[in-house]
Amino acid sequence: MPQFSHTLSVSAPPSTIFAIVDDFTKTPQWLSRCTGIDKLSEGANDVGTQLKYHYDDGRRSGTMDGQIIAREPDRHFAMKFTDKMMDVTVDFVAASDGVGSTLTHSIDIATKGFGKLLTPLIKRDLPKQTMDAMTKLKAMAEAS
Repeated sequence: MPQFSHTLSVSAPPSTIFAIVDDFTKTPQWLSRCTGIDKLSEGANDVGTQLKYHYDDGRRSGTMDGQIIAREPDRHFAMKFTDKMMDVTVDFVAASDGVGSTLTHSIDIATKGFGKLLTPLIKRDLPKQTMDAMTKLKAMAEAS
């Protein structure tokens, strides 16, 4: 199962980081393969909120069904997405470090069916994709 975790320092409070990851209209600004996330549930974002993730990574495009699986304001935000080829868990944990924040972003991908053939490519590309997204997210938070 491909997985990757990366931690970096951000010169912004956890509340600023959380506001960005909790606002799905901003996701395509920091996650290049994301073309949008539709919120399918009414009301404020919370655990159980249903989502539809739209992506285009150059090799393929499509959608994944998802939901918020953890939401602790200003601290922890996680989502799980699934389609016929993989289950993806995306996790963010922000903590104050006295001057700004440390942000840890973890991704776990469980491939299934035809998706198992993509496992070597995913393992190869996941670190760079994750670190690129983190760099953009950091820049957005620090510019806020």
